[in-house]
Amino acid sequence: MVHSLSIKNFLSFRDEVTFSFEATKDTHLEESHVVEVVKGVRLNKLGIIYGYNASGKSNLIEAFQFLRSFWFTIADSKDEETGVIPFMLDHDSRHNPCEFKLIFYHNSIKYTYYLKINEDAVLQEKLDYYPGVQPANIFDRIYENGVSIINFGNKIKVSTVVKDEITIKCLPNISVFAALNQVNANIKELNDVSGWMKNNVMPGIEPLTRLQEFTENMVLENQDCKNRILLHLQAADFNVSDINSREIKKEVSDEFISKAEGLLRLSSKEPERLKNERSIKMTETEFGHLVTNNDKKEIFNLPIEWQSDGTKRVFGLFGAIFKAVEKNAFLSVDEIESKLHPRLIEYVIEQFLRQSEQSQLLVATHYDNLFDEEDLLRKDNFWFTEKGEDGSTRLYPLSGFNGLNRVSSLQKAYKFGKFGAVPNID
Repeated sequence: MVHSLSIKNFLSFRDEVTFSFEATKDTHLEESHVVEVVKGVRLNKLGIIYGYNASGKSNLIEAFQFLRSFWFTIADSKDEETGVIPFMLDHDSRHNPCEFKLIFYHNSIKYTYYLKINEDAVLQEKLDYYPGVQPANIFDRIYENGVSIINFGNKIKVSTVVKDEITIKCLPNISVFAALNQVNANIKELNDVSGWMKNNVMPGIEPLTRLQEFTENMVLENQDCKNRILLHLQAADFNVSDINSREIKKEVSDEFISKAEGLLRLSSKEPERLKNERSIKMTETEFGHLVTNNDKKEIFNLPIEWQSDGTKRVFGLFGAIFKAVEKNAFLSVDEIESKLHPRLIEYVIEQFLRQSEQSQLLVATHYDNLFDEEDLLRKDNFWFTEKGEDGSTRLYPLSGFNGLNRVSSLQKAYKFGKFGAVPNID
């Protein structure tokens, strides 16, 4: 589970900020919200970010996604840029490196990952873990004279040959994990962490992210997933009686095969298969709708393309949430309210909390009714982003304010600017 992420000089975050899932001592809704990953460390399953447009909400989510992508991206040459973007609204920050510190728990072990990086190279990359009370180093990588130097901790068993191979593959603009993926070696401590990031940190969801095909394939392959999503659609009152997904073959032309080979960079076997079979496999989904006509109940099957945007959004979201819950993974959703009725936002969050064991959900939203959902949410779920006159983003928790128990309506307090993070509209 993710404990916290600290960010410095990345996008709108000029000064260091820290987002944390660590729960306060409040025991409200403890059973459904809080996981004790190790003795004394209690982590929330849910984080909710509020802030006006362009205040930095999406940039927090982007920081998680940057790390996930950077860990596994292999550059074609050492001249490629790393893809990191520093704070660009002052003369010093735009020339300074970005810094990230990610603390997480995997298999009841605490890990701390640190990355210092500019547009051209990784200046430092470090991974520590806690096999006991005291931390131990897994690797510490620095940048000297145009090359990366990697040192492994005393507890990590790495042969000289493997270390040299990883060092050779570790171009200045990629991570140690990306280099490791190119080497035939088994370093348990590194493999455990690499597997956690790959399997337990899911790609983020944006308002325009197409989730339909992802969930269609899950429904096709997993009956339990189909049953659960169908229940959610019915509970959301979409008049859906069934979901029918099937795999079909669609014929393709020579022009399609030619373009696919070039654009998709297909494997050597795939173009040959396409030429021989002249078809691609696709998933086709229909929703059964139960209606009453002339006092007679009937079911009509309609393709998913004909469903409302809201129906398709819920269908896709619950597919992603099902996968996150199944894998005990971290999932972020930007503008969760997109195309959803307000009650559905609450329903999606409620169902996630009920199903989750150690999965985590981070959402950004403008829907402020959640503040007064005391039977659903805790005060330490809420965080704010606010941009100053210098263009940099502050990030701070609701739980940092005093006297919250004396506030009759957190929603009204937020609307009247008691917590900041609201637009100044004259």
